[in-house]
Amino acid sequence: QVQLVESGGGSVQAGGSLRLSCAASENTYSNKCVGWFRQAPGKEREGVALISASGTFTYYADSVKGRFTISRDNAKATLNLKMNSLKPEDTAMYYCAAAGRCCPNGGRLLPDGFGYWGQGTQVTVSS
Repeated sequence: QVQLVESGGGSVQAGGSLRLSCAASENTYSNKCVGWFRQAPGKEREGVALISASGTFTYYADSVKGRFTISRDNAKATLNLKMNSLKPEDTAMYYCAAAGRCCPNGGRLLPDGFGYWGQGTQVTVSS
């Protein structure tokens, strides 16, 4: 079973940057669609970005497109999320997640189908 551990969260001022990382417990991670989700208090968990098993295809939520970049390093079994131009509305607990070889939900940024989840890392963006 794949275990995921996030790191890199913290507190930054609006306009700042952070890079989140997610370490996988095994190399089978490299054959899985993986992504980042976030959840703010009182809100539904929402997809942020996905990247295909091959790394060829990426998907971003409209709210982060142009500001966030998802990438993966299969050799290191890590998933990264570079976040630039952070806004207060980006404040949330960020989770990395893994599905199967193919991204579920037709590529839609939905949590359904992602069976492996990290425990999250908090990102707080102040005004």
